[in-house]
Amino acid sequence: MDQKAIEQLIKLSDNAKKQQLAGYFKSGEGQYGEGDKFLGITVPKVREVAKQYAQIQLQDLKILLEHEYHEVRLLAGLILVVKYEKSIDPKDQIVQFYLKYLKRFNNWDLIDLTCYKILGEQIVKSVEQRQILYKLIESDNLWEQRCAIVSTIALIRENQFDDIIKLSKLMLTHKHDLIHKAVGWMLREVGKRNKCVLTSFLDEFAGQMPRVMLRYSIEKYDSKERSKYMEM
Repeated sequence: MDQKAIEQLIKLSDNAKKQQLAGYFKSGEGQYGEGDKFLGITVPKVREVAKQYAQIQLQDLKILLEHEYHEVRLLAGLILVVKYEKSIDPKDQIVQFYLKYLKRFNNWDLIDLTCYKILGEQIVKSVEQRQILYKLIESDNLWEQRCAIVSTIALIRENQFDDIIKLSKLMLTHKHDLIHKAVGWMLREVGKRNKCVLTSFLDEFAGQMPRVMLRYSIEKYDSKERSKYMEM
């Protein structure tokens, strides 16, 4: 079944979009997605294939995750999302599998389209499992760190802000803009639900925040407020 899924996906390949995606996901030498290869397939099309192959065995997904093409790895992730949402396999097993192979989700879209729907939903239900976030954030792997951050959107949507505030403090000195953007994005989501929480964080840390992180976090503030924080 795994090979059939791959073959079906490859049939959707679009040569015109391959180069576009390679540039968009920074696959050039020295870039964060160096060496990644693309089929040129849109996310909605990959998602449709994922729905068709949701019954594939977890262990068979390893073949997809080891594949050279970006969209095949995305397919594996979206299959895991369907499995989790429909409880096709025990949810704990799905989360454990996801975390075991997390380093194969080696670009920001692979993380962002999966983590909050798998790990995020799990930590909403289990306070104890939120410690996973802190193990991931201490990793030296960029994608594991981004997973920790973006997964908190599931908590934020439940008006639970403590973990993203703690993680944000830990990332103030991080060097990579993909982390700055992720933290700023999550803080902006906090502000949509509770502006006081975000304002309190900014009042204390705006001067220490990387500028990209700060700009992302204050996008919903008015121009006067944005200017105030950007000058700190």
